[in-house]
Amino acid sequence: MFKKGMAFLLVITMIIALAGCAKEEKKVVIASKPMTEQYIIAEMLIALIEQETDIIVEHKQGIGGGTSNIHPAMESGEIDIYPEYTGTGWMFVLKEELINDPMKLYNEVKKAYATEYDIVWSGLYGFNDTYGLGIKRELAESLNIETYSDLVDVGDQIRFGAEYDFYEREDGLPGLQKIYGFEFGEEAELDIGLKYQAIKQAEVDMINIFSTDGRLKEFDLKVLDDDKNFFPSYFCATLIRQETLDKYPELEAVLDMLTDQISNDEMTELNYLVEVDKQEAKDVAVNFLTEKGLLK
Repeated sequence: MFKKGMAFLLVITMIIALAGCAKEEKKVVIASKPMTEQYIIAEMLIALIEQETDIIVEHKQGIGGGTSNIHPAMESGEIDIYPEYTGTGWMFVLKEELINDPMKLYNEVKKAYATEYDIVWSGLYGFNDTYGLGIKRELAESLNIETYSDLVDVGDQIRFGAEYDFYEREDGLPGLQKIYGFEFGEEAELDIGLKYQAIKQAEVDMINIFSTDGRLKEFDLKVLDDDKNFFPSYFCATLIRQETLDKYPELEAVLDMLTDQISNDEMTELNYLVEVDKQEAKDVAVNFLTEKGLLK
């Protein structure tokens, strides 16, 4: 009878111990928006967290609606970490007016998130996925243009193409021309999905683009420098709930490993490898971090 009682107590003790272990499981949830760039960054974060800590990572990939659904989930605690862009946080989430200076925008959005949402912005990765103008590299070199301001002298030699609303919006071509004062020789309205094809078929020389689009490499386009900061800046960084950081303070150093590590050209290349070369986002992320010496 005594032995049975001891065995019973031993089983109960083991069950309690196992339950205690389950409660102590360290876990975070990372989210990504439904876009290639976000998948790659999320895989980088997962790889670094798994290498540097004993925290288990769950990835909620490609959440529909992007920021619209991820931000509320961050506030509620369903999601702990995700990559976000300064312009999106400032203008879409906080509903604030544009700040043209990129670093001032970053500092202000960082401060506002800490105050209003108890969410921390990491250091910036380095790339700015904003709107831009892409031109055939060979033509840019022959015309010797690097910036939007350079278009003042040579714009009349360029055939430009964009979707209809870019010609109508004040934050599109009308606003650009007011700030910079250039005019194009020809302007064509193009379906948003056919702009790169139009470049390939030599129907136009320049199109409006996103500055880290993988197709920029595919079609060998040069992105001109927005030297007066007309377009909003969308520098990317990791967002983490302060509560999560308090629980796992070791994550601060891990997330900062990506600070200043990814340039626009590098992000464009990574997007190209996934979108055009059809490599897996995880493989591309791991290879990049390994080459940078961030993964052992």
